[in-house]
Amino acid sequence: MLLALALAATPVDYARGDAWLCRPGRTDVCAADLSVTRIDATGQPRVERAPTRRPADVDCFYVYPTVSLDPGGNSDLEPDRTERGITEAQFAPFRSVCRTFAPLYRQVTLTALRKGLGGGGIPGDFNLAYGDVRAAWQQYLAHDNRGRPFVLVGHSQGSLLLKRLVEEEIDGKPVQRRMLSAILPGTAVLVPTGRDVGGNFRAVPLCRSDGQIGCVVTWASYRAGTPPPANALFGSSRRAGLVAGCTNPARLAGGVAPLDARFGAPWWKGGVAQYAPPAAGWSVAGKPITTRFVAMPGLLSGTCTTFGAVSYLSVTVGPGSALDLAEAVAGTATIGDAAYPDWGFHVVDRAIVQGDLLDVVRRQRRAYARRRAGTRAG
Repeated sequence: MLLALALAATPVDYARGDAWLCRPGRTDVCAADLSVTRIDATGQPRVERAPTRRPADVDCFYVYPTVSLDPGGNSDLEPDRTERGITEAQFAPFRSVCRTFAPLYRQVTLTALRKGLGGGGIPGDFNLAYGDVRAAWQQYLAHDNRGRPFVLVGHSQGSLLLKRLVEEEIDGKPVQRRMLSAILPGTAVLVPTGRDVGGNFRAVPLCRSDGQIGCVVTWASYRAGTPPPANALFGSSRRAGLVAGCTNPARLAGGVAPLDARFGAPWWKGGVAQYAPPAAGWSVAGKPITTRFVAMPGLLSGTCTTFGAVSYLSVTVGPGSALDLAEAVAGTATIGDAAYPDWGFHVVDRAIVQGDLLDVVRRQRRAYARRRAGTRAG
């Protein structure tokens, strides 16, 4: 027991390459094949090959969500298929818009959270997890950033820890001028009712327009027609006068918009995390799907809305051009929102807008470049 506590308290040396899942210039998790099978309106599949361009003028710093199945309260620093699978699915696509940095960290495990949801308490230490993320960020900022604009990318526990990082290390400080955005789905970024700034952050607002920089993209997603219950885990606030912010990555200004989903591994089915490519064994129109990612344009649309005390991205699921495949990627049994209505679409918060997020970063990158050019000209 004492040995375990001593090991947990040992600082992680983020100068070491093996403390990172992704770093630029390596063949690592973020170098995975990003090819996408797109199912068109007639149900025919078409493989869209992975982009080869890798911009070097913007950085992305990613903290993965709760996935570790390690037996303790906090995970070790030995990545297995859970950490690797989620990073490949959620973050590898960002290499087409930025340099990719993804540290390992001693997160509070899924094992511990399941015990907590069962009423057994959460034995994990979130301060230990945050300390690792903060140390990785400081190492990156001191030795890798070199003045580049950056994007913070998270989900769930990753978003929770990055929110604290923004509060303590970025909000209102000079480094905020280099932040294009903080993409923080699956946690509540609180703002005063009717406002876009205040609450958790003093100077960092919600993103409300294309190309806006220095802002937050955040949402919790639930299926349209199945509004979140009173005990919703995501998108709610317990502080008077504050609400959870919601920004639709597909239309930051608000309103209904089609969502550019990229479904990939790991997957969720029947309440059990499955860390294998969802395309395994799939076929459409008699043709096997061989790519990790699948897109079905027209399947999903979404808009930010409020129901009771919950602010969330309301996702409408269309029939899809390939009915069996549509059910496999967005059916209630697959997502788990029928059995777990308080979770909603949480496990696929990122997948349902993956393409939209890449577009957000592209627009912000261009806006930042224009602002820098204008400053130099002035």
